[in-house]
Amino acid sequence: MFSGIVEEAATVVRLEKEQENLHITMQCSFTDELKIDQSIAHNGVCLTVVSIEEDTYTVTAIRETLQKSNLGLLHPGDRVNLERSTRLDSRLDGHMVQGHVDLTATCTEVKEAEGSWYYTFSYEPGGEEHLTVEKGSVSVNGVSLTVVNSREASFQVAIIPFTYEVTNFHTIRVGTVVNIEFDIIGKYIARILKAQLKK
Repeated sequence: MFSGIVEEAATVVRLEKEQENLHITMQCSFTDELKIDQSIAHNGVCLTVVSIEEDTYTVTAIRETLQKSNLGLLHPGDRVNLERSTRLDSRLDGHMVQGHVDLTATCTEVKEAEGSWYYTFSYEPGGEEHLTVEKGSVSVNGVSLTVVNSREASFQVAIIPFTYEVTNFHTIRVGTVVNIEFDIIGKYIARILKAQLKK
C-alpha cells in the first residue's frame, strides 16, 4: 500500500523492450536502500525491483500495465514520481493508494493562480467506479490530491509550489497523459450500490 506522498521525481536512464514487456531502469537517490522484490510506485504504478546496479535499479512493466498506464510513453530522461510502500509505523499523510492504476487521463488545462496551479484532467467515461467527488481523494501519477470541480469525466486539482517542484507536475502540459487511481473506498461503495440495485 502507498500513501500518494511522492519521495522523488527520478530519471529514466534506460528502456528495454522484451517481447511485450518493458524493462525500465531508473536512477534515484535512494537506490542503495532498495532490495530485490521491493515494491515501488512509479507514477502511481506498483512495480517490483528486479535488479540493482550501482545507482540504478530496474523494474518490469507487463502488457496489462502498459495498456492501462502511461509507462509505455516514457523516454530516457523523463522524470517519474517514486514512492516506496507505506510503513506501518509511520503516519499516513496522503490517502490509501494501492498502486493499481484504473486508467489514464489527459491534461486539458493548466492555470496559474498567483503561486499555485490548477490542473484539469479529462478521461473516457466508463465504469461507475471511475468517479471523483468534490473534496475527495484521487491519485494522479502517484500523487495524493484533493479533487475540486468534480465532473462526470473530468476533475481539477490544485497544486502547491512544493508539489509542483518535487514531483513531475512541473512537466505536465496540456495534452500530457497521466495515470489515475480513484479512491478505493469510493470504488467499493460504487460496487456495493450496483449490487444492491440488481437485487
